[in-house]
Amino acid sequence: MHARKKGKSGSKRPFSLRLRRTVPEWVEMTAEEVEKKVEDLSNQGFSTSTIGIILRDSYGVPSVALVTGKKIKRILKERNKVGMIPEDLQNLMQKALKLRKHLEEHKKDVHNKTALHLTESKIRRLVKYYRRDKVLPEDWRYKPEVAEVMLRR
Repeated sequence: MHARKKGKSGSKRPFSLRLRRTVPEWVEMTAEEVEKKVEDLSNQGFSTSTIGIILRDSYGVPSVALVTGKKIKRILKERNKVGMIPEDLQNLMQKALKLRKHLEEHKKDVHNKTALHLTESKIRRLVKYYRRDKVLPEDWRYKPEVAEVMLRR
């Protein structure tokens, strides 16, 4: 909504993997090994997207969902390892925090002031969506002062 570019952004999986319904024969890890590795990486403090990248690049797992039949978030939810705040909201809150710290030093930086307003409006929209889908409690509010403490955990 606030970006300069048009259209859909982000990378796409290779066409052969988009059509695939079965695990490729060259994947060496079993579903149980992948789930255990996901849990180990989560215990090390990696986010779900980082876990997927590590599994793809280091262990040759093209898609956790193909191998296990479950997405990374569901695997972590079954093991009670999922945080209260969703990852995308957490990333936006960290970005807003960095912008606030920058603006404390550089009070006349108008461009970053605008970027902070846009980021916080994205946060508010996302919070509204997550409250509607019951991911966040109904009384959850974004407060910049409290966000720093919440993100340290």
